[in-house]
Amino acid sequence: MNLRIFHQAQEVTLPAEAYERAAVFAYAVVGTVNYKDSNQTNKQRITEDHRVSKLGEEAVRKVFLSHSFQVKGPDYEIYKGKQKSWESDLFIDDIGLAVKTQTRISANRYGLSWTFQCSPQRKDPILNEPLAWVCFTVLEKATVKVFPPFQIQELTFRNPKLAHLIGKKQVIYAEDLPLLDRIG
Repeated sequence: MNLRIFHQAQEVTLPAEAYERAAVFAYAVVGTVNYKDSNQTNKQRITEDHRVSKLGEEAVRKVFLSHSFQVKGPDYEIYKGKQKSWESDLFIDDIGLAVKTQTRISANRYGLSWTFQCSPQRKDPILNEPLAWVCFTVLEKATVKVFPPFQIQELTFRNPKLAHLIGKKQVIYAEDLPLLDRIG
């Protein structure tokens, strides 16, 4: 099934309840994660990353619902230790879809890009699934910009700009997205 049902970036406004759900989740999950292998120990930053991720998932969910698809997720359950999984963020008519979100503030600082875990300790399994789908989003001040989904095999991965993340992360830069001239 082809999940690329739209070819232009979509601007999504989320309801206040989505922001509240994301904040409650982020605060609850921060104590159950360990990102020391990525040199990330700042609890406030980890909390914000989880909040932003859920808002991206909510926006993608809203786009697919508006096209009459069945959407499962986002998952707000808090898992501990080995219960955590790398399951897809959303399921669109039972097809897994990963969602990667960056804030506009971060994009202005580092360039519009999205990171995937890729270290000897932890590797995002989607990197080994060429046919898997991923949707990229940008959290603006009041909206979320949702780019069309891509399959992993369509993407060009590069090293992060920050030297200390090389060997730990792989990055998709917006300028490398296929069809960017049509989805900008």
